[in-house]
Amino acid sequence: MIEERVHPDLKKYFQRLTEKNIDNVQELRAGDEREAVPVHENIAITNRYIQGEEEHEIRLRMYANIEADQGEKPCLLWIHGGGYISGKPEINDRLCQRFVLEANCTVVSVAYRLAPENPYPAALNDCYTALKWITDHATELKINPEKVAIAGVSAGGGLVAALSLLARDRKGPKIAFQMPLYPMIDNRIATSSSQEISDLRIWNGIFTQKAWKHYLGDLPMESIDMYAVPSLAENYRNLPPTYTCVGDLDPFKDETLEYVQKLSEAGVPVEFHLYPGCFHGFESMVPEAAISKKAESEYVSALRFAYRSIKLSYFCNN
Repeated sequence: MIEERVHPDLKKYFQRLTEKNIDNVQELRAGDEREAVPVHENIAITNRYIQGEEEHEIRLRMYANIEADQGEKPCLLWIHGGGYISGKPEINDRLCQRFVLEANCTVVSVAYRLAPENPYPAALNDCYTALKWITDHATELKINPEKVAIAGVSAGGGLVAALSLLARDRKGPKIAFQMPLYPMIDNRIATSSSQEISDLRIWNGIFTQKAWKHYLGDLPMESIDMYAVPSLAENYRNLPPTYTCVGDLDPFKDETLEYVQKLSEAGVPVEFHLYPGCFHGFESMVPEAAISKKAESEYVSALRFAYRSIKLSYFCNN
């Protein structure tokens, strides 16, 4: 049983969980309406609207340190999770503020369009538009366009992986560093971990299959490419330096391991952490647990280190 393998720090929380149902997308999105997180006294949070590729507005939620020095800051484009079908920037208000304070950067979180109303490539197009807007407005935003990173969890991690491929192949904005955390990047549901994790109390292979169906919509099999499903990519060269992690009770464990291996084989600098006994999204679901604090601190530190230390020669999108 999965419960026997759950990390001790997470076991009490896990035992209180009830079975979930993602068939009702609107009900699922209702869970995004959470109690507001306090805003740190040194941080300003604002919303800005930009025009998307399909003549619609994209909301950007921006987090800036109002007490820091006025020089150019690194910037993080954050992409929220939610299986491509739910989620919004506000669910990561606490984490985005932490990035600002500890990685000394400006954060822009994109409210991309959600499936099934807006299937692929809507979400990816919105993320690319946001990335391009950030670099085009670097002077106004007081950011360093050579130090723009992208990061996200779950489906947000999948969009990070896809966005890196897209920016490389379009010869678009330079991405200094990518952090696709436990990314949702393979629609085939064929790995051992995707089939092993079936407990309806946590994200599992059944949920993954339904979410991918919503995201890909009526796209014919032959039209599904690596920008929709990043694990289909055959060329991983010239992608940004990468940090990623996953729990060993996450249905995305095997696809994440394969992704890390392919990046490494392609010569991409990559750091990877595997957390034993941890299920999908554990660090956001149980933030007070010691293992959750460890995982979050490690990826916040990875971003801070990237901004300080990664050579610009790694950033080229050739």
